[in-house]
Amino acid sequence: QVQLVESGGGLVQAGGSLRLSCAASGTIFSINVMGWYRQAPGKQRELVAAIDSGGSINYATSVKGRFTISRENAKNTVFLQMNSLKPEDTADYYCNLLTDYIPATGWGRNYWGQGTQVTVSS
Repeated sequence: QVQLVESGGGLVQAGGSLRLSCAASGTIFSINVMGWYRQAPGKQRELVAAIDSGGSINYATSVKGRFTISRENAKNTVFLQMNSLKPEDTADYYCNLLTDYIPATGWGRNYWGQGTQVTVSS
């Protein structure tokens, strides 16, 4: 019912920048958290950045100071501005959305996009 479509990935040289976007569509009444994960070949998927409904943001230590997550709530869209890219940032980047979260139960609905590839050359 909820679809996430990522865009903005591509090939960039080290030190360059990319801006990823993720647009959520479908029946969405509220969004608790939107964020970005990434998975490099042979590695586990890891959280890159997330922003919750109150604007609180978490970044992975490895990207702090280089990446910026932002949102456009009216369009149910989240962005990831990636600056000073390093070859280590090469991965498939996945948008994530958490909705219908109930703190009393710890339960919510989690959705994933199909991913967008980011390749950083040295």
